Amino acid sequence: MSAFAVTDPATGTIHAEYPAATDAEVEAGLGAAQKTYQEWSRTTTVAERAALAKRLADLFVERKDKLAAIINREMGKPLQQAIGEAEFSGSIAAAFAEHAEEWLADEQLEVADGLRSFFRYQGLGVILGIMPWNYPYYQVARFAIPNIILGNTVIVRHASQCPESALALEELFRDAGFPEGAYVNLFATHQQISDIIADDRVQGVSLTGSEQVGAIVAEQAGRALKKCVLELGGADVFLVLDTNDVDLAVKKAVMGRMGNTGQSCNGSKRIVVLDKYFDEFSEKFKAAIAGQSYENGDFGPMSSDSATKFLASQVQGALDQGAEILVGNNEPKGNVFTPTVITSITPSMDVYSEELFGPVAQLYKVSSDEEAIKLANSSPYGLGSVVICDDVDRAERVGNQLDVGMVFVGAYDLSGADVPFGGVKKSGYGRELGKVGMLEFANKKLFRFAK
Repeated sequence: MSAFAVTDPATGTIHAEYPAATDAEVEAGLGAAQKTYQEWSRTTTVAERAALAKRLADLFVERKDKLAAIINREMGKPLQQAIGEAEFSGSIAAAFAEHAEEWLADEQLEVADGLRSFFRYQGLGVILGIMPWNYPYYQVARFAIPNIILGNTVIVRHASQCPESALALEELFRDAGFPEGAYVNLFATHQQISDIIADDRVQGVSLTGSEQVGAIVAEQAGRALKKCVLELGGADVFLVLDTNDVDLAVKKAVMGRMGNTGQSCNGSKRIVVLDKYFDEFSEKFKAAIAGQSYENGDFGPMSSDSATKFLASQVQGALDQGAEILVGNNEPKGNVFTPTVITSITPSMDVYSEELFGPVAQLYKVSSDEEAIKLANSSPYGLGSVVICDDVDRAERVGNQLDVGMVFVGAYDLSGADVPFGGVKKSGYGRELGKVGMLEFANKKLFRFAK
């Protein structure tokens, strides 16, 4: 089978195969990206590039049904969620188009000698993006759009199971009016990725993926002295500390765990509940998870056979080490993994420090805020968190002590097209989205004028 193939995870049917890029194609892509950076990016204005992003935003919405069908087939995302991803990608394009001139305006500096001084934000050159399968449009949009508006050009190596969404994205950028070389799709092999990172024409690399791949890419980028942004795994906590509405807390926890069939880096994977609410929450949460319907489109298949087998092995390992299964049976039918809740997890178990990438929730009971914070921070990951707490001052105090990049108070995933996203510890470093994300691969050029 080709390295790049569309294999429907719901049926196992191979719909299409695409050959990996030849070395000549990689060289042509690098050359086009460098040429466009020199001849187009550096001679157009932010406003001109933003206008094309606005057209791109419209195209995401206009083609949302077609785009959704592609990723439903490639990685099993339920159609309504897939449509939502295309729409949100359009919102990202629109947000960057709207705010780019403001976010990239010269930053005046107050300096002791009084000389006129400012930073001017410009592109660096060609940036490589290594993208994942779980959000085939959204992840690419938040990487590529701000970089091209800033004045970089991008080479995108999409996940091997997403070749048709990769091609659809390349077509979107082209149809929006971006010139050849502004957005380059390459079906690169692992060796070719290494060669691209080392190439002097490439000035940075952004990866969204696993901790293991992130470490490899960071090492390669470091050897080549290239800026690197890493968005890796997560084992986000969902803390229930203070609520007058347990039903609403349960609803939000289900959303946090089941979105994208549980295959989200910032999904709520560890549900941590204060003892005064635990019994009521636990019974209602178990019922809600058990009520999730594959037939009704509440969740889809796991993305691949390998993903299903790996998650099942993690759950079985937890059970072998003494964990208890409250909902589910760890007996997937094909790639349909029954939504599951496990509990009685102790720090000595492997699963205590692992990321479960699929519809499996870990349920914990704690007796105090301090115990909740300690449990939350015991993870090697530090992406996001949710704090359910009617006392928002208390929620903020707890959030201030969490070793994470994001704290959402009162709801799961309060993200937005212009809201920065990213984590700490083994969840990676750097930020995407918003002004801070737009400046990750900026040349922060200093201007100083003599009197």
